[in-house]
Amino acid sequence: MDDVIIIGGSFAGLAAALQLGRARRKVTVLDTGLPRNRFAAHSHGLLGHDHKSPRDILAAARQQLARYPSVKLVNARADSLTGSIDAFAVHTAAGESLAARRILLSYGVADQLPAIPGFAQCWGKSIVSCPYCDGFEVADRHWGLLWSGPQSQHAVALFHDWTDHLTVLANGHDIAPDIRADLAARQVDVVDGNVVEIAHADGQIAAVHLDTGRHVALDVLFAHPRNQPSCGLHAALGLETLDTPVGIALVVDDRRQTSMPGIYAAGDLANPMASVTLASAHGAMAGIFAQQSMLV
Repeated sequence: MDDVIIIGGSFAGLAAALQLGRARRKVTVLDTGLPRNRFAAHSHGLLGHDHKSPRDILAAARQQLARYPSVKLVNARADSLTGSIDAFAVHTAAGESLAARRILLSYGVADQLPAIPGFAQCWGKSIVSCPYCDGFEVADRHWGLLWSGPQSQHAVALFHDWTDHLTVLANGHDIAPDIRADLAARQVDVVDGNVVEIAHADGQIAAVHLDTGRHVALDVLFAHPRNQPSCGLHAALGLETLDTPVGIALVVDDRRQTSMPGIYAAGDLANPMASVTLASAHGAMAGIFAQQSMLV
């Protein structure tokens, strides 16, 4: 029996495995090799790894984990999770059954991209979601913001730390007159109409085409599509969730434990503020607290 089975081996899951391995706890990490940020060429804001490929960072982390004999990395998908604290069972798609005292869910979320031609090809390259992750590289250029709801008004204020050239694409949303007045005061153009196509060259956006016939040339487009968990284990267990503007997140306490004793969560699955730094920090915390919960 493992002390902890970690389901999801990206930044949060591997950070947890590192702490548990150093505590000489027996750990199995199950991972499908499909991290959320696999579309991005570079990861930014992670101390010591700024502007490195996220795949390279994860590959180095896996190599470093090899020095801990109690940690096992397995390329597998968890299909179901049963049991209770000190007696959990994880069943994989390959038909294997694994037992553990604790579970850490870090399988992340998958972005639900709109069916707009060109959007998927630009995602993670010139259509991005986070100014802290990608804003520095495109500072002072022409940004677009695909309006997604009331939270977009905050994004406009935030973006002014990086650029003064911003265009809002309403994309069918009814933006209230007072919000439009605020945008005008900030010298932000609002373009009505629905986006029907993203013109690009090898993922680098050139223009947004609207159903009104208008074309808006941009250097980068910020968008916040909704996401959903990459796996349904939490739903099958009935774990408590929280609705956020972009999807649901698992509710955890200050020790990263979910509503079911013995099951912890970290990463984007339990934090809508997506960040490799926060995912790594929360993963480390979850690993440490899971270990401490097993002390006698």
